[in-house]
Amino acid sequence: MAAQIATGASELRDITKMERIGAHSHIRGLGLDDRLEPRENSEGMVGQAKARKAAGMILKMVQEGRIAGRAMLFAGPPSTGKTAIALGMAQTLGPDVPFTMIAASEVFSLSMSKTEALTQAFRRSIGVRIKEETEIIEGEVVEIQIDRSLTGATKTGKLTIKTVDMETVYDLGTKMIDALSKEKVTAGDIIAIDKTSGKVSKLGRSFARSRDYDAMGADTRFLQCPEGEVQKRKEVVHTVSLHEIDVINSRTQGFLALFAGDTGEIKPELRDQINTKVSEWREEGKAEIIPGVLFIDEVHMLDIECFSFLNRALENEFAPLVIMASNRGMARIRGTTFKSPHGLPADLLDRVLIVTTHPYSDHEVRQIMQIRCAEEDVTLSQKAIDVLALMSKETTLRYVLNLISCADTLARKRKAEVVDINDVQRAYSYFIDEKRSVQWLKEQQGVVYEEGESYISAKNDVMDQS
Repeated sequence: MAAQIATGASELRDITKMERIGAHSHIRGLGLDDRLEPRENSEGMVGQAKARKAAGMILKMVQEGRIAGRAMLFAGPPSTGKTAIALGMAQTLGPDVPFTMIAASEVFSLSMSKTEALTQAFRRSIGVRIKEETEIIEGEVVEIQIDRSLTGATKTGKLTIKTVDMETVYDLGTKMIDALSKEKVTAGDIIAIDKTSGKVSKLGRSFARSRDYDAMGADTRFLQCPEGEVQKRKEVVHTVSLHEIDVINSRTQGFLALFAGDTGEIKPELRDQINTKVSEWREEGKAEIIPGVLFIDEVHMLDIECFSFLNRALENEFAPLVIMASNRGMARIRGTTFKSPHGLPADLLDRVLIVTTHPYSDHEVRQIMQIRCAEEDVTLSQKAIDVLALMSKETTLRYVLNLISCADTLARKRKAEVVDINDVQRAYSYFIDEKRSVQWLKEQQGVVYEEGESYISAKNDVMDQS
């Protein structure tokens, strides 16, 4: 059963900014101090102090491995930061703890069943930290000698490598010569070679060669010559998710299915075998289970079958922390005729910890606008900030934040560096909000298509009659 995932050496490129500016790209964390007390404005988070503190307490337990198989619900009106808090949790957890984010509508797919989609999401959120010992050759390169045949088809060579205590000569084959050439290894480099995979890593350059000015760049890293033997045993840690192990063992093409995306249905028997194997590794001390977080946005879009599956899945041995978000009050449970708080069945609500979010105050809205302006590199005048803050009460916070970049485009068109109130008013006239959209539909009644009608205005019949 394969449990290793080989990843190629990542190539670094000098790119000024890779990330695009998104709706939540300004979120850097939850904005809590060491005592889990929320700061007023920190890491892109503003307001919602109780919700952020509750999320911080849950995160603390997740990081300590003390909580799994629990459910948490963020409930509140739209534009109150539910998704932002979830993304802040993901940033705080870091890359070691799995965090999976899905929308409830993603479950309804033609390629796989609803329960299979939820199972895959659950298993993506469970990490397995696998420990294994591998042999490596580490030392300073003294000399590389490569001999080519007359035809150039075959290559042989010798590699002389040393530590402080010893020096060894190795015979090189064609693949190893290619690997060393790809890494541009020269005499004086300190390298590490994995004996099992043959991967060559260039660690740096020896201090003894620090005066070789021709063979060093601005980012050259100088290291001391390693001590001890050339061949060493080293403990390597791989962190993979249970879903990745499922895919590797269920497809004939191995881990290439991870990149193809076409995982399809995975048999329950295979998952049971993997669970048994992972449990054995955990008992033997070879592996460690890392319960992660699964975030389901717009959870009220799930139906009663999915909710009953969630009830059972939360009791499983390999279950992550499930965080849900809903902006519904009393809503109908999909697949039934019953109404329930937040659109969730009563038996599932009994299992969850509910955290509420509240609308932002005027002061908090102004702070959020300043954070977004800094993220989008926009400068607003004080009058424009006042108008936008007032506008957020009449419309929505999302609409106001979208207007900022539109007003900035209008300001640039007139070659101004500061967005003024006139730019905001022009953007407000170009893009209507929800309330004005409803008013416009009332005015256009009988002209705009409506559901159940096939009325075509004669004024719009402008086809060429010639």
